[in-house]
Amino acid sequence: MRDRQEPGESRTARVVLIVGATSGIGLATAVAFSALADKLVLVSRSAEALDAAEAACRRAGADVVDTIAEDITDPAAAGRLVARTLERHGRVDVVVHTAAVMGYGSVEEMPAEVFTTVVDTAVHGTLHLARAVLPVMRGQRTGTFIGVNSLLGSITVPRMGAYAVSKWGQRAVLRTLQQETRDEPGVSVCIVSPGSINTPIYYQAANYTGRAVRPPWPVLAPERVAAAITRLADRPRRHVSVPIGPGNPLVISGFRLLPRLYDRLVGPLLKLAVLTRTRWAPTAGTVHHPAPAGERIHGRWPSPAADRESTKD
Repeated sequence: MRDRQEPGESRTARVVLIVGATSGIGLATAVAFSALADKLVLVSRSAEALDAAEAACRRAGADVVDTIAEDITDPAAAGRLVARTLERHGRVDVVVHTAAVMGYGSVEEMPAEVFTTVVDTAVHGTLHLARAVLPVMRGQRTGTFIGVNSLLGSITVPRMGAYAVSKWGQRAVLRTLQQETRDEPGVSVCIVSPGSINTPIYYQAANYTGRAVRPPWPVLAPERVAAAITRLADRPRRHVSVPIGPGNPLVISGFRLLPRLYDRLVGPLLKLAVLTRTRWAPTAGTVHHPAPAGERIHGRWPSPAADRESTKD
């Protein structure tokens, strides 16, 4: 894939469209692009959360911030938000799809409608967005589409089947798009695969395990993923993993090369690293509806000082 910008080369502000921009990696990414003085279009299900995200981006240095309240699982939503971006800015240079919802529970336990929505958000959300924006990028002869995937896009874990299916399916869509855009050298499709990240998604997840959950150690700050995404906007690559040390590659190698040993260990490790002793009533979490009050960059592992202060207001 062709690099967009050479070191030291000056550039004009890009138009950056971020879907899932009000929490976790999406909000951290919006703030990171704000510091680069790019023009932002932020998309989320919640207008209330978008107001807070816009304020955070302006504090970080963004002069132009547009917000659009849309649910990317709606097949028509992607076309509307791309059309509004073009109407306002005339082009779209970078698209980042970070929208995701998480569910815990066995394939047998989890309600079918919850499982389906977890999968739809990642798989069909990526599909709808790509179908709406890639023709625009082809017309421009340039553009970068970045999909935020996961370590769970390369392995499976018991009681996280819905999320694994969503990320395996999303990765298949993104890899196919990489193959299908080879005829347009100026258009890049990139995949970012983080491991465990300190975001609110774990605490807003659907949960049918009977226990409260937490992100498994080691846990990265979402700013690490945001930094990888902004680098891809300048210098696109097909795939970037965001691990701590060799952790992700080792887990993936174990899953692929030592499946019997992996299957024997993964269940007990899940109970040790993810499921807490706190009892938890069955809940669909934010799978079907957002919870604006809980949307912020960081989760609780540990909650950074800035977020602790903000929750006191």
